[in-house]
Amino acid sequence: MLVFVAVITACSNVGERERVVVQLEQVHDGDTIRVIYNGKAENVRFLLIDTPETSHPTKGEQPYGQEAKQLTKQLVENAKKIELEFDQGPKRDKYDRLLAYVYADGKMVQKELLKQGLARVAYVYEPNTRYVDEFRAIEQESRKQKIGVWEVEGYAQNDGFHPEVMKEEKQTSANGCDIKGNINSKGEKIYHTPDSPWYKQTKPEVWFCSENEAISSGFRKANVN
Repeated sequence: MLVFVAVITACSNVGERERVVVQLEQVHDGDTIRVIYNGKAENVRFLLIDTPETSHPTKGEQPYGQEAKQLTKQLVENAKKIELEFDQGPKRDKYDRLLAYVYADGKMVQKELLKQGLARVAYVYEPNTRYVDEFRAIEQESRKQKIGVWEVEGYAQNDGFHPEVMKEEKQTSANGCDIKGNINSKGEKIYHTPDSPWYKQTKPEVWFCSENEAISSGFRKANVN
């Protein structure tokens, strides 16, 4: 009689993710650092998040970009051990940067940026989505608290960051006026009060401090129906 014996090998590392220890060279901005990986200097782009720019060739410096960079610097420059964790998909982007989750003394830098409202969840491409649900939950909490990039509604959007929204907010706060005057494609002069359903998306060409001021300038109130 033949007896078949099944041999099962237990793995003590089930559920654990492999991390690679690297040496820090430089912090470029909030979501990009340069490290020594396999004996070579490599740029690392943080997976699944995006922080405002600090010195982009066309976008320049965006609000909260420096704050995000400083937090990343604080975490990685003070760490005794920096590690990279790769996901299941491509390890590099189109710019040949490594794509990874970055750890500073065991603390994931992406999570810390999201907790402080200094990053948004972005560039979500399967199958590199290991922590996307967790990241979105952290992002949602920061949005509720209205901290960092979520302080001003409309600054952080699905397609990136919009500094012009911040400029409008600062202009409104500076002059104490909150009525937006806009000239539409038909040449009609229309003003929007904060209770207008189109107030947030309206890009003002002029600000008014009162409805009387807007009317005297030839503007009519936007229809609310």
